[in-house]
Amino acid sequence: MKLGQVAGIKTGLVLTRKKAEVDYDVKAQYRLVTLKNISLDGTFSDEAFELFQSNDELDADHFTQVGDILVRLSHPYTTVYIQEEQQGLLIPSYFAVIRLYSSVVAPAFVAWYLNTERVKNELLKHQTGTNIPTTNKSALAQVDIPRVPIEKQRMIIELNALHQKEIGLYQQLIKEKQKLNTLVTYTIANIS
Repeated sequence: MKLGQVAGIKTGLVLTRKKAEVDYDVKAQYRLVTLKNISLDGTFSDEAFELFQSNDELDADHFTQVGDILVRLSHPYTTVYIQEEQQGLLIPSYFAVIRLYSSVVAPAFVAWYLNTERVKNELLKHQTGTNIPTTNKSALAQVDIPRVPIEKQRMIIELNALHQKEIGLYQQLIKEKQKLNTLVTYTIANIS
């Protein structure tokens, strides 16, 4: 099945149209998801969300909701699944938001699948732009989503969550080992 058959896909807000140019034009402030908030592995980084000062109050459909899938429209097309902690973020135009309206596929499964090298390579074939390859919602709508039983989708989701947690623990361990190495080598060299 094609992604466009089971989901609505739209691009985020073009920020320049709603950005307040001077302080007295500010009608509202919103937390904004940016490229630096998304890690290459499809998780959110620890970076703080930027504040966007808007010259207008924005409709709810411009913000992330639990179960949404955000896809970076430029290479490497990283995809993230929106959970409760990330709801209510303003979505800029360099992301597409995918909202499933079919219970045949789980959103977290689709997010995992869109992050696979197979899909990313397929999107590269349909790229636009020369310096920075980009994709669009039409190309996303044509992505074939495999028909996997919902129980197996849940297994893949759980396995992927454990894998992401393991990666995080390894990264934390590496940081601690680097601190330990610095401390030991400074102690041996008698450097304070």
